[in-house]
Amino acid sequence: MKKFVAFCSGLIAMLAASPVIALAEGTAAEAATETVPIWLCIPFAGLLLCIAIFPLVKPLWWEEHQPLVVAMWALLFIIPFAVTYGAGMATETVLECLLNDYLTFIVLLFGLFCVAGNITMEGDFAGSPRVNVCLLAMGTLLASCIGTTGASMLLVRPVIKMNSWRRHKSHIMVFFIFMVSNMGGCLTPIGDPPLLMGFMRGVPFFWSLHLFPILLFNMVILLFVFYHLDMRAYRKDIARGRKPDISKPGTEFCLEGVHNLIFLVMIVAGVILSGTLPKMPMFQDAAGNVRGIHVFGEVTLGYPSIIEIIIILLAAYLSFKTTDKEIRRKNHFTWGAIKEVAVLFIGIFITMQPALMLLKAHGASLGITEPYQMFWATGALSSFLDNTPTYLVFLTTAGTLGYQSGIATTLGTVSIPTLTAISCGAVFMGANTYIGNAPNFMVKSISDENGIRMPSFFGYILWSLLFLVPVFLIDTLVFFL
Repeated sequence: MKKFVAFCSGLIAMLAASPVIALAEGTAAEAATETVPIWLCIPFAGLLLCIAIFPLVKPLWWEEHQPLVVAMWALLFIIPFAVTYGAGMATETVLECLLNDYLTFIVLLFGLFCVAGNITMEGDFAGSPRVNVCLLAMGTLLASCIGTTGASMLLVRPVIKMNSWRRHKSHIMVFFIFMVSNMGGCLTPIGDPPLLMGFMRGVPFFWSLHLFPILLFNMVILLFVFYHLDMRAYRKDIARGRKPDISKPGTEFCLEGVHNLIFLVMIVAGVILSGTLPKMPMFQDAAGNVRGIHVFGEVTLGYPSIIEIIIILLAAYLSFKTTDKEIRRKNHFTWGAIKEVAVLFIGIFITMQPALMLLKAHGASLGITEPYQMFWATGALSSFLDNTPTYLVFLTTAGTLGYQSGIATTLGTVSIPTLTAISCGAVFMGANTYIGNAPNFMVKSISDENGIRMPSFFGYILWSLLFLVPVFLIDTLVFFL
């Protein structure tokens, strides 16, 4: 316990330090010797507070003025950064963020949103506790096959539809985010982007299957808790006279738009290619850098990313051209959710750059060496920052610790307990906030559109503190100490 307290104190001290060396990978900031003051993180914190507070106090105003608020906070970062370090470096930083992070992020979400919206599940399954447990378990395991975003977009509407007759159902979507949108992605590099980055740096493709006992352990705990919560809510709904609309007896089931699974596979293939093509000689220059289209300064949009984007957009286009619009009507398909995510996350990606620079500059100097420290440090920061660069920072840190045995990566040898802790921290704790992982906010938006009163930003964090953090503490005691 003393070690844990000391570690937390060191982490807080690092975040409170005023200067940080700017080390933005892949841009001119690598060579910068200037310090980035902590106050440049204020726009990021301000945007998060707006996301948390305005939907509660001024929901209609917030819905109408989201783009203006996002633009304001983005400019409050870009202008001071440009004044301090020059317009050139500011342009490179923003373009690197938008082209090599945000663009692939939003295109992937858009593609999965479109394809999954063209698949509908019809039948007489009612949203009972047993059915919901089965759906969550299936979605959690499916996430490692088609990614957390793919599984979330594929199952979110069927889950909502099956529970449409119920009044108390927000907890169902909260646990859906916990398990399908996050934890389920831990078994393969396809499941979650951090693991894909590890695969690109030498971690074997099927190594993540070693995490299955931890995933199964957490699934048992969370599904047990969920079943009892859902049973209590289910009984309340039944007592109020609510009942599912099942016109025929039996268990009829129909999946429409099933041909879209082909396009879903296309998207998964595009993601896999984006992780494997950069290692091929034909996509590398003489210096070993990934070839691509030069944009500005040292910013280059790599050919593997372009190929991924083309495949995903083609899959989305073919999905719409080959699917009857009646299926989208049954799914209550609208563009609202993807628009909201696109607007909010472009601001988040831009304004979080100083925080990522701070992490990259000081991650190796935190004195984090034990697996439990890696688990909590990676997880805590992945809850609010992009979990992919957070994973890479701590994987790089682990590679410098001089392990004699373990997984040989391009960053150095990393012990299996340490790699396990970093992987679980990045994937699992993305569930702690709505912005911790890409599909979280998407599921919230779709749920809101369908009349489910989801918890507020802080309300959701309270749910994670009550149900997730205790599970992570148990994980620490069982697997990481």
